Amino acid sequence: MNTKVKIKRLATGVPGLDEILGGGLPEFSFNLIAGSPGCGKTTLAHQMMFALATRERPALYLTVLGEPPLKMLRYQQQFDFFDSEAIDHSIRFVNLADDALTGNLDQVLSRIVAEVEAHSPALVFVDSFRSMTLANKSTDNSHNILQQFVQELGMLMTSWQATTFLIGEYLNENDPNPVFTVADGLIWMRQSVKRNSMVRKLAIMKMRGQPTLPGLHTFRIDSSGLKIFAPAKSVVNTPDNSLSSNIDSRVSMGIPELDEMLGGGFPSGYSLLVAGPSGSGKSILAASFLAEGARRGEKGIIAAFEQRPRGLRNHILVNLIDEGHVSLLDSRAPDLSIDEIVVQLLSEIDRFKATRVVIDSLSGFELAVAPTFRDDFRESLARLVAALASTGVTVLMTSELEDRYTDLRFSPYGTAFLTDAIIVQRYIEVDSRLCRMMAVVKVRASSHSDQLRQYHIDADGIHIGEMLNDQEGLLSGRATKIQPTPLPTAETTATDNGLPGGPQ
Repeated sequence: MNTKVKIKRLATGVPGLDEILGGGLPEFSFNLIAGSPGCGKTTLAHQMMFALATRERPALYLTVLGEPPLKMLRYQQQFDFFDSEAIDHSIRFVNLADDALTGNLDQVLSRIVAEVEAHSPALVFVDSFRSMTLANKSTDNSHNILQQFVQELGMLMTSWQATTFLIGEYLNENDPNPVFTVADGLIWMRQSVKRNSMVRKLAIMKMRGQPTLPGLHTFRIDSSGLKIFAPAKSVVNTPDNSLSSNIDSRVSMGIPELDEMLGGGFPSGYSLLVAGPSGSGKSILAASFLAEGARRGEKGIIAAFEQRPRGLRNHILVNLIDEGHVSLLDSRAPDLSIDEIVVQLLSEIDRFKATRVVIDSLSGFELAVAPTFRDDFRESLARLVAALASTGVTVLMTSELEDRYTDLRFSPYGTAFLTDAIIVQRYIEVDSRLCRMMAVVKVRASSHSDQLRQYHIDADGIHIGEMLNDQEGLLSGRATKIQPTPLPTAETTATDNGLPGGPQ
């Protein structure tokens, strides 16, 4: 009978990394952390070391031709993960610079063996391993010597039951390097600058014995160390009748007339897109949605990517935030990624136990995202909507549109089909006055009003009036009148295409 050997997985202590690795780092594995200078290799190694090292499982950090230990520790102690009491107790630093400068890899290996035998570490770090590679190039047959050195080092570390990390400055993961072949795990880090934003990404190129999350994953370095943003899980394990149960459970928008237009309120757990031109009241409608939730004892979150609530002097939102009913997610970082924003939202939903979420607006959201991520913004929005749907929260998103009166669009990103419901706000001209009108375009799997209704905004919020009619030729398209665009059919809603309307 075959018996499988179960490999223990170590928790790295780096947010998001265990998920990308497929559950943690395999114990006794032989790993390479590679990338260009300044991308965070040493910081990642130290963060894992301080998280994993204990008196029972000590760590040995060998510096070669990189930074001397004292200089390295001077900067690494600025991070929250640094523990000065661990130095020389559970963590020991050894400088091998003199041995590496000789270019004799046998001498370097002998020194490593001596240090490992003296201290019996469970974790071994060699920084920078690339330095030994460069020193070895001055000898004949350097490639074979290096390959033999790496193989011997890997076998020795495995026999000593040590989890090993080689840290090196490598620029091309496609190089036929013997280190890449021998390593059990290959963590590749990279960084790029586009306009004024710095974007750092990490990929698990190789990790033997376990499935990893493919692709490039953005990460940020702050005072706590590295934070890696794994893609949010979008698969929702719900029963087949979940759609009908959402229809049966309705939430109020805080405006009775709008609840009536939606067919009795907005289905719980749905996503709603409120599209309209500047000044049409999208943010005020969002504030009403959150205020109604607070009145019913529900927590809410507003992700403000455009104008900040306090900057707007929106007294409704300010009071909700000050009283603890609404949490404000207001990230001003210039190099955000979609995954980072999703992680922040999901974390705040879990922390705050929120049931209502507002994203105001998608236009500001796009500007908040680093330029390198804007090419696939539509796909990113799909991931965002799916991730929020997986939590069961009810979501309201606003979208800024230019009202040209000759066509009807719901989103400049062609993503209206992703949302469960759409409310459109538009301007009309009546007796030389600019007035507002509102309509419910769709509510998935639910009946709703098809009326065009005029509304106005005052200090108390949005007030919806009666249905627009054709009395006095208001909808006839006369010279000084503007005909509201007719509501789209199901086909145009699905494709997010516009319909002709208005004066020619």
